[in-house]
Formats: sequence, structure tokens, C-alpha cells
Amino acid sequence: MFLKRTFDIALGLLALAFLIIPMAAIALAVLATSRGPALYWSQRVGRGNSLFWMPKFRTMRIDTPVVATHLLEDPTRHLTPIGSFLRKTSLDELPQLWCILRGDMSVVGPRPALFNQDDLIAARTAKNVQSLPPGLTGWAQINGRDELAIPEKVALDAEYLKRRSFLFDLRIMAMTVIRVVGAAGIQH
Repeated sequence: MFLKRTFDIALGLLALAFLIIPMAAIALAVLATSRGPALYWSQRVGRGNSLFWMPKFRTMRIDTPVVATHLLEDPTRHLTPIGSFLRKTSLDELPQLWCILRGDMSVVGPRPALFNQDDLIAARTAKNVQSLPPGLTGWAQINGRDELAIPEKVALDAEYLKRRSFLFDLRIMAMTVIRVVGAAGIQH
């Protein structure tokens, strides 16, 4: 646990050092192309089912309902002009480095559920997945992302709980880079 947290802090600080200027440029692009703030803060479920606030670069219009993207009737009509690009490239996730440095998240773990995804929260709790800190990326993320049904996602999260190790985390991070470059499994 100490090694994982130390790695999270070191990687978070290193990433922030390299990405601060691109993040500022993205924030300015969001502000220039749509009405509203650059960041969207959503209440998410963390370790032990506690709630925390997680930032993302805003990819949806400010009047979009607060639900998981797959529950929107036509998600594309809610996107900002650069929202699709930010999602395809996962650049919208960069502000979550803040949550990693704060300790609300880890680099690798199950993706944090929205506060109102009761079915996902209950299924994860039944498998003890809530004992893990949520991650910027995870085993379920690289095995289907948004395309996974909740039972599949939870099964992969539970598998991560059993298999977790530093080497497994490194494998997941490497596979994340490959998936992000290919924009695999992302709903626009």
C-alpha cells in the first residue's frame, strides 16, 4: 500500500510537471469554444463508498443532465465543440491528477462511479471492490471501457482486486497508453 501511494504521488507530480502547459491550453480551449467553466466537477464514489469531488475538463454543455453518458438518449448532441476530441484522446481526464495527489484516487484502480450509479455501487460493494481506491485507469478500462455492461465491469474490477500488484499496475498503465492512442471503447 505504501509503495502504491508513493508511486501515485511521484507519477502524479511528474505528469503534472510535463502536462501543466498542455492542461492550461486545454482549459483555454474549453473556455473559448463553449459557455461555462473549463472544469466539470462531479461527485464520485471512492474507497469505502465515500464521496469525493472529481474534476474533468468539461466536454458536455452546461445544461446536460447529471447521469452516466451511456444513459443519455443522444450523448453527441450534448457535446461541446471540442468535447468529442477530448474524450477520444482521454485528455478530459487530466485534471484527475489533482485527486491522485490528494489521495482520493490512485493511478490504477476501478474507475470511480458517479454518486447516482446505484446499481454499479451495489455490485462493487457485493464483491468488496469498494475497498480499493478508484483509479485514473483500471483493468476494466483497458478491457472495454464504456462498452462493458455493469456485471462485466464489476467482474473485471473484482479480478483486479485479487490480482493487484505493482507489476500488474505497470501492465495496466502500458495497456492504457495503447488503448488511448487507439481510442478504443470510448463513447462519444
